[in-house]
Amino acid sequence: MRKFVLRYLIPRIIQYLTLIFVGITLTYIIPRLAPTNPVEAQVSMMIARGSSLDPDAIEAMRAALTELYGLSGSPVEQYFAFWSRLFRGDLGPSLGNFPTPVSEMIGQALPYTLRLLIPALIISWIFGNFFGALSSYYPENKALNVVEVLGQVVRSIPYYIVAIVLLVVFSYFIPIFPFSGAYPIGTRPDWSSLDFILTYLEHSVLPAATLILVGFGGWFVGMKSLTSNIISEDYVVYAEIVGLKKRNILVQYIMRTAMLPQLTALAMSLGTVFSGALIMEVVFGYPGVGSLAIRAVYSNDYSMIMGITIYSIIGVATAVFLIDLLYPLFDPRVRYQ
Repeated sequence: MRKFVLRYLIPRIIQYLTLIFVGITLTYIIPRLAPTNPVEAQVSMMIARGSSLDPDAIEAMRAALTELYGLSGSPVEQYFAFWSRLFRGDLGPSLGNFPTPVSEMIGQALPYTLRLLIPALIISWIFGNFFGALSSYYPENKALNVVEVLGQVVRSIPYYIVAIVLLVVFSYFIPIFPFSGAYPIGTRPDWSSLDFILTYLEHSVLPAATLILVGFGGWFVGMKSLTSNIISEDYVVYAEIVGLKKRNILVQYIMRTAMLPQLTALAMSLGTVFSGALIMEVVFGYPGVGSLAIRAVYSNDYSMIMGITIYSIIGVATAVFLIDLLYPLFDPRVRYQ
C-alpha cells in the first residue's frame, strides 16, 4: 500500500494539481491580452444607452468597476487577488448580466449540461466499444458491417449537422419530439413532479441522440482499430488453438486489453463532447453551459468565459485523475509496478 501511495498516487495528485494550476493561469492571462478593456466597454455601453452622467460620476463608476472586476493594482497583485477570490468560489460578476455572480449562473446551467452529457457519453462509449469489438472479431457478419458503415458515416458529420437533421426530421416532418428548450416555455421546474421529469426527458431525447450518434461512431472506429491489432497477438492465437470459447476470448483477452486506452479516451473526451454540446445546445435552445458560453461570447462577457473555462478544466482534469486511479483495477501490470 505504501509503495502504491508513494510511486503511483502522489505523483498523479501532483500532476493533477499542476494541470489545474497551469490551465487556470493560462485562462487568467489570455483574456487580458485582448485589446478591449471591459471597464471602458461597460462605461461606453452605458453612455451609448443615453445615460447622462457628469465626468465625476463617470470616473467614480470607472473606479468602482475596476475594483469590482479585479483590475486594480499591478498585474501581480491582480493575479494573487484572482486566486484569492477563486479559493472563495468567487468568479466575479457577469458583465453581460451585471451584477449576477458568474458562479450562480454557471451553477444554474451546469446541471442541465451534466444531466445530458454524462448519460449520452456513457451510452455511446458502451455501445461503441461493444459493437466495435464484435465487428473486429466477426468481420463476416453482415449486420455488423452495416453498423460499421453507419458509424463511419455519422462519425464524419459535425455535431451541428446531426442536430439540425434530427431536429428537422423528428420535430417538423415527423413531429414526435419538442424542437426547443429543456421544458415548455413558462413551465416552472419541479423535480419532485413525475410529469415534469417525463416532460424534461422528452425534451432531452434529440439533444442526447445527437451526442450518442456522433460519439458512437468515434468509439466504434477506435475500438475496432485496437482490437484488430490485438486479435493477431500470440496469446489470443494460443487461446483459440486450445479451444477456449470465442465469447471468453473476446471478453477476457481482446476487449479487456483494448479497454485500457479507451478508458483514458473516455476522460479526455469530456472536453471534446463539451465543445460539441456547445453548438448542440444552441441548435436545440437547451439551457446549459453551452448556451451560456455563446451568450457570453456575444456580449464580450470575459468573466463568464473564464468561469466556464475554469469549470471545464477542473472537470476534465478530475475525470482523467479518477481514471488514472482506476487503472490498477483493470491493468495488473500497473499493480505489479
